[in-house]
Amino acid sequence: MPYASIPSLSRRTFALAMAGAGVSLLRSAEPEMHWALISDTHIPADASDTYRGFNPVANLKRVVTEIEAAKPEAVLHCGDIARLKGLPEDYAAVQTLLKPLSSTLPVAMALGNHDHRKNFLDVFGKTQAGIQSVQQKHVLVVEGPAVRVIVLDSLIEANSTPGLLGKAQRTWLSEFLKSSSDLPTILFVHHTLDDGDTSLLDAPRFFEILKPHRKVKAVLYGHSHAYKYEAWEGIHLLNLPAVGYNFNDSEPVGWVETRLGKTGGAFTLHAFGGNMEKNGKTVLLPWRN
Repeated sequence: MPYASIPSLSRRTFALAMAGAGVSLLRSAEPEMHWALISDTHIPADASDTYRGFNPVANLKRVVTEIEAAKPEAVLHCGDIARLKGLPEDYAAVQTLLKPLSSTLPVAMALGNHDHRKNFLDVFGKTQAGIQSVQQKHVLVVEGPAVRVIVLDSLIEANSTPGLLGKAQRTWLSEFLKSSSDLPTILFVHHTLDDGDTSLLDAPRFFEILKPHRKVKAVLYGHSHAYKYEAWEGIHLLNLPAVGYNFNDSEPVGWVETRLGKTGGAFTLHAFGGNMEKNGKTVLLPWRN
């Protein structure tokens, strides 16, 4: 299977970075992957478009500048890239906005319910490394020395709220987890993982696939425009905040910087709008054995 490969920070570089942040990770001398995580940018073709007083285009411009300053090794977008319907001109705008990052860094993208698969692939398909052969789904595998990242596709159709992995993708995931090495594995999917009507409709089957594989350490998702950390059977569940706008002022607007290692991950919120209480704070999550 074709994989994308991302190099890791050197042990010394990671240790110095974590010491500078005033935190330490379990056995922090191990190789790490330094990533920027964004979600729910909701970029329209019209740069003046606003929602709840937020301007998604201005927000993404700010985030791109902040990520450039952070100097990560890669960027991952957790879906709802486009504003509402995933129009071709929306993705053209996203491509322009992300160019300062994509010209020097890998940028991996998941698809959300406001994306359009064909329109997205017409613009970004050739730039997405690690694409897997899964029927009518956009799935990526990114291998690093510290962790493996799997990007799943929960899009049913553009501007329809619920999500679904579907049988073909679940079968692929089950077989992949059975046959791949024990490298710590992090999964990304756009939709929330509860039993709501607007969430991932086959979440129970998804969890059944994950449960027996101790290599699976965390699932990251977006969709709700909320920022929270939970766990299921020792697997961390991280809800990434939105870049475009929040749904209520109790939630931050911003992005997450992460350092992923073989024994755990460090996640730092960079908020610039909404609830700023957790801005700059780092959460350390040890992986289950």
